[in-house]
Amino acid sequence: MTKKRIAVIGAGASGLTSIKCCLEEGLEPICFERTDDIGGLWRFQVEPEEGRASIYKSVIINTSKEMMCFSDYPIPDHYPNFMHNSKVLEYFKMYAKEFDLLKYIRFKTTVCSVKKQPDFSTSGQWEVVTEFEGEKEVNIFDGVMVCTGHHTNAHLPLESFPGIEKFKGQYFHSRDYKTPESFTGKRVIIIGIGNSGGDLAVEISHTAKQVFLSTRRGAWILNRVGDYGYPIDVLLSSRFYHFMKNICGQSISNISLERQLNKRFDHEMFGLKPKHRALSQHPTVNDDLPNRIISGLVKVKANVKEFTETAAIFEDGSREDDIDAVIFATGYSFDFPFLEDCVKVVKNKISLYKMVFPPNLEKPTLAIIGLIQPLGAIMPISELQGRWATQVFKGLKTLPSKSEMIREIAKFQENMAK
Repeated sequence: MTKKRIAVIGAGASGLTSIKCCLEEGLEPICFERTDDIGGLWRFQVEPEEGRASIYKSVIINTSKEMMCFSDYPIPDHYPNFMHNSKVLEYFKMYAKEFDLLKYIRFKTTVCSVKKQPDFSTSGQWEVVTEFEGEKEVNIFDGVMVCTGHHTNAHLPLESFPGIEKFKGQYFHSRDYKTPESFTGKRVIIIGIGNSGGDLAVEISHTAKQVFLSTRRGAWILNRVGDYGYPIDVLLSSRFYHFMKNICGQSISNISLERQLNKRFDHEMFGLKPKHRALSQHPTVNDDLPNRIISGLVKVKANVKEFTETAAIFEDGSREDDIDAVIFATGYSFDFPFLEDCVKVVKNKISLYKMVFPPNLEKPTLAIIGLIQPLGAIMPISELQGRWATQVFKGLKTLPSKSEMIREIAKFQENMAK
């Protein structure tokens, strides 16, 4: 019997484990990676690539090695609990070598289009057009696994900041930031208090004259190190923690966690207390931000109302003059330019059954792997998604009816909005 051919798009963390899942189910994977190496966003490059997130040189992962490793390949004991990006990439390369995955990857190959075959309703097959060194190639696949993630297009909302076009200093998205040396002696505004915004504010404050951290709604700040020196994600992922959360309910769990976070430092006193509850949105993981704030090297400011040629005016009426640089740590958006209309991205959201399968296809032969933003590591989740998807492709697992999947998606989205 001929093996089913599966196209895997992207050779980052999700792509690597998807290749392995295909092999475990006796499928024939071909992975298309448009760059010359594996690792996705964890491969540091001085010059950012178009359509892909780009990390700064000092990035340390926010999840511990115990919680981020793949199920059958532990991270070496001598690696630190929270790894520098270079160590994360080393781990992916060891994983790929251990399971002999590289021979299934076509590097420097761009996926141009993924279209249903005319007989898709019966065959479930896809026509995949790729390009390598200017030459296009057409292949037919029995299934497609899209592993390009949600960090693709830099979100730079300049229209929300009147006057930015008049600003005489430099301004750019955080994807273009690499090291702090060029900000020595300067007054810098960081817009956004997610993980990147917090990291950049801390790092640049070591060389800059003054850093201003501008935030619309504040954030709960989580330390990597929890009680008794354990990694915080290990503590928050324990069965006891989830048992207590289920027993106590969301409201009491929020009160308990907020009290714990405020023990480290009072978020309201530091100007960081958000309107949302601690468990309703992702916290910002940062070990050093409170120290930089209390020492005056980072000043928390309201959202920027407008810019002048040299100054920023904030929504609370305050003003900071002689600003040299503005960095927009405003996140990313995603899309699938190679996919036809069967998968629609609306306002950076997509409707997928269990965050994997589009519900409207006649045949479940397209899976989106790793398009999630969990409170924790993405790698183990991508692995489980890959296992499920390949078993569906092989016919070992079946999906509910279209109407049932749509109801489930609506229920999930309703719960997420609470």
